[in-house]
Amino acid sequence: MEQADAGEEDPGPREAWRVLVTGATGRVGFPIARALAARHDVFGLARCRGAGDRQRLADAGIRPIVGDVATLDLEELPEGITHVFHAAAHFGRESPSDWQQFFEVNAQASGRLVGATPGASFVYCSTGSAYDYQGRRPLSEDDPPGVHLGAYSLSKIAGEAVVRFAAERCGTPLTIIRIFSTYGPEGGAPVTRLRRVLAGKEVVLHPDAPNNYNPIFEDDYVRLGIRALEVAAADPVVVNFAGSDTVSAEEYCAYLGELVRLPVRIRYAPDAPWPLWPDVTRMHSILGRTEVPWREGMRRVVESLG
Repeated sequence: MEQADAGEEDPGPREAWRVLVTGATGRVGFPIARALAARHDVFGLARCRGAGDRQRLADAGIRPIVGDVATLDLEELPEGITHVFHAAAHFGRESPSDWQQFFEVNAQASGRLVGATPGASFVYCSTGSAYDYQGRRPLSEDDPPGVHLGAYSLSKIAGEAVVRFAAERCGTPLTIIRIFSTYGPEGGAPVTRLRRVLAGKEVVLHPDAPNNYNPIFEDDYVRLGIRALEVAAADPVVVNFAGSDTVSAEEYCAYLGELVRLPVRIRYAPDAPWPLWPDVTRMHSILGRTEVPWREGMRRVVESLG
C-alpha cells in the first residue's frame, strides 16, 4: 500500500488506536502520550515514582499502568493494543554494580514487549549515542555503532538487534528512531546547559569544537514520533530523529545567555561526551521536517522556566 508523502496533511480522522506508551512520565513519552490521548485510547506504563505522576497521567487522559517494564507481568497488559511507543529506558553512565540493568531494560525487556504485543505497530526509541564518533561530519544511519555513554550505548545497540529479531518472529511492523537532542519544557540537554548558566556554572563541551547538534523541540518530536508509529513496517524503518537545523552548543548557549542576560562560560574537556550531529536526510524523506526553529524553541524554554 502506498504511503502519503511525509509532508502531506492527514486527509481525515484516522481510526482510533489502542496505544501503549512506555516511559510515559518521561521527557519523550509523556508529551507523545498526551497528544495521542486526544484522539486515541492510550495506556501509559511508568514507574510513577513522583508523588503526582499517576495523577498527571490521568489528568492528560492517559490510563496509568504503574510498573517497571523490566519486571512487569506482560500478560497483564490491556488486550487489543494496536500501537506501542517504547520510550522506557535505563539511562546514564553505569557504575560497576548496575551495568546488567542497562541490558535487562534496554534490550531484553524490549524484546519481551514486542513478543507481548504481536502485530502492533512498534516504535523502539534508540539513541544517537549508539554511533561511533565520525569527527567533523554528521552521522548517518549506515555509520558504525560505537560507545558514547558506556553501557547505555552498548545496551541500545543490543536493543536494536533484539527488537528487530523479535519483530521478525512476531510479524510486528517496526520503526527504530535514533533520538538525538530532544528538548522543551520537560527538559533536555539545552535545558540542562541553561540551568548551568543560570547557576553561574561552566558549560562543559568536547574540545572538537564547534559542538554541532540538531536539537528538536517538543512540538516537533511529538509530531514526528506519532509519524514514526504510522510508518512502522515489516522491513524495519531505521531513522535518525532530530531537528532539521544544525546549531552548535556554543551558539545556542550564547543565545540562551542573551535571553537570560547572563554570561556564558564554556570549558572544553577531553572527557566530555562528543557532540551528536545527525544526518537528517532520511528523516526528512520518511518522517518529515521539523517546524520550530531552534531560536524559537530556546526562547520558549526560557519562558517555561519563568
